[in-house]
Amino acid sequence: MITNLLRNAAAAAAVTVAAAAPGMSETVKFAHWVPPAHTLTKSTIEPLQAAVEGSGLEIEVYPGGELGAGPLEQYVRVVQGVADIVWGLQGYTSSQFPLTMVSELPGAKPDDMTGYDMIWSAYDEGLLDGEFPGTKPLALWLSEPNVFIMKDVDVRTPADLEGLKIRVSGSAAASAVESLGATPVQMPAGEIYNSLQTGLIDGVITGASAIGDFKLDEVANSYTLNAPLGHISFYVVMNQAKYDSLPDDQKAAIDSIAGRELSKSAEEGWYARANSVIEEISAMDDNTVYTLTDEERAAFEELTYPIRDNVVAEVGGEEVLATMRGE
Repeated sequence: MITNLLRNAAAAAAVTVAAAAPGMSETVKFAHWVPPAHTLTKSTIEPLQAAVEGSGLEIEVYPGGELGAGPLEQYVRVVQGVADIVWGLQGYTSSQFPLTMVSELPGAKPDDMTGYDMIWSAYDEGLLDGEFPGTKPLALWLSEPNVFIMKDVDVRTPADLEGLKIRVSGSAAASAVESLGATPVQMPAGEIYNSLQTGLIDGVITGASAIGDFKLDEVANSYTLNAPLGHISFYVVMNQAKYDSLPDDQKAAIDSIAGRELSKSAEEGWYARANSVIEEISAMDDNTVYTLTDEERAAFEELTYPIRDNVVAEVGGEEVLATMRGE
């Protein structure tokens, strides 16, 4: 249903966007819902702005939901032209991106591959075209590995999660949580802090970078690393009709960084932030930061890896996963 809505909106936007005259300056609106200090700014927005500098194209940023509250509406927002460029998580509207989200699943990403190479390999083969209607993807990437972020619960075995409520960002992580005997609760990242503080949830599965970006260290006190929980996928997309309306030199400026280059910058930024945060929380006396041994990890793999295979089969993603993995 959401796919049809997006396609209809994309068709309408293509009719209404007028072509810009060559040589004219142009301002496009980049909308997101996180604070300016979030990892997104330095890793993704600033490199994009630098790439178009001097072309006559200016990227004006609207953080914190200034162009519309609700991160779940990001993709619709850009297709309808409320914003020209947006950042979002595929998991927030999982039904729109079932094949892209194959990359998120536990065990999907080989250790010697990057997440952005996985996703772009499938995209370049035309296997993900139907999931990005009306837009030009500028960056597609994966977060650092997901970790357990818990309040007053130490996770060492799957049994430690039995009956707990665990926040997830999308359907891929939800399936993994269910396999571990816990109840997944989907909510945007901005709601995690209060939910963890008040006990609405017992813990969170997300990348370690989010601990710092959303101040989760203030309400969590136990962290478990090296669990096979997959990753989170992200996108930066531009309204296709808006892109098409730009003069050639401004299109070329965008094209000079769009794709794997901007995605690489974004993914490396997420990993760098995660490593920094892990160092910070490990130095705090009131925190427990534990890395599963290979044997302990294997107990989780026995439960989460079959979920990968089941989900891939359900969405018909066998070719997508094989292409992502270079098989």
